[in-house]
Amino acid sequence: MSDILKWITPLALAAVVIVLGMGLINMMRGGSPNTSQKLMRWRVGLQFIAVIILMGILFFKSRT
Repeated sequence: MSDILKWITPLALAAVVIVLGMGLINMMRGGSPNTSQKLMRWRVGLQFIAVIILMGILFFKSRT
């Protein structure tokens, strides 16, 4: 279980950073506002998942 937790947290955080970077690149290039909105929604969803993962890890580590 701890091996999975060692990999899932960085993956979740990397996914957030990648989507954030894609959104910034789209804005700097003057891309479609619809694409920017879609990427923002994805970023918020991925941030939610990353926070849930981190809170779960902290919860389970405090119980052991």
